[in-house]
Amino acid sequence: MPRQPVLDPQFTPVLQALAAIPPVSSRSVADARAMWDMSALGAPEEVAEVRELTIPVAGDHIAARFYAPNAKPSGLIVFFHGGGWVVGSLDTHDMPLRALANLTGAGVLSVAYRLAPEHPFPTAAEDCYAALIWASQHRAELVGGAQPLLVAGDSAGGNLAAVVALLARDRHGPKIDCQVLIYPITDGCCNTPSYSEHASGGLLTRQDMQWFWNHYVPDQARRLDPQASPIAAENHRDLPPAIVVIAEFDPLRDEGIAYAERLRAAGNRVSVLKYDTLPHGFISYLYLVGAANAAVREMAQHTRAAIVAAEKKA
Repeated sequence: MPRQPVLDPQFTPVLQALAAIPPVSSRSVADARAMWDMSALGAPEEVAEVRELTIPVAGDHIAARFYAPNAKPSGLIVFFHGGGWVVGSLDTHDMPLRALANLTGAGVLSVAYRLAPEHPFPTAAEDCYAALIWASQHRAELVGGAQPLLVAGDSAGGNLAAVVALLARDRHGPKIDCQVLIYPITDGCCNTPSYSEHASGGLLTRQDMQWFWNHYVPDQARRLDPQASPIAAENHRDLPPAIVVIAEFDPLRDEGIAYAERLRAAGNRVSVLKYDTLPHGFISYLYLVGAANAAVREMAQHTRAAIVAAEKKA
């Protein structure tokens, strides 16, 4: 009989602390954002450079932050933060992205796309695609040349990275050398077995996801638009190689696995990294939980290998 996965015990006090406070799904948007803004855990790593930037998008500008691990980064990773398209910021992801830059040797451009409900679907997707184009045009000044270009993101950011890869293909946009999808949202149906298995008691609950979807795409009929649910795209051929990171204790587990399978079936190169002891959101705990730190390091190792492979093909 197969052994049942067990959550890493270092997450037990985290879940106990979360159980003692009102969940995201019971809060106002302003209150939820304030809670997330206080969730940074650990001391930030030093990197060679941190640069605050502004990126033009349709009718507006958005903030971005660039991390350089050294004087000549090996590639450029355009990163979209998680938070259900409603919460999260450059600051909530500052620490894991410093680590990602140092571990991969690549420059990381963190994008503060506009949030729902003030800016509902498809604003976030279009902002992120505009950021990809801007990053491609400014690659030389950011990383010193035509180094490999990647997109990455966690949770809602993983959704946006997958969507941007589809948009770049369909709109003949910049060539993306790899997409790194960290426990991504891929399917607006929200009806997989993992949604039932991990409906409550975790870092992300089914009610939280419903709250996020209701703010980002209020019209349920539009949730299967491929710009909201990338698994619903008509085809998944000719997409960048993918690294798909899966957490066992996550309502999104099964849709992440399904998306990886869809990409592979369409002929794309896919690496799946599955962590049987970790919950959704684990990259934010890399300085508190040993298994989360090891997972981030493995993820970065695979990303670094993808950059090297892209350089050899160039």
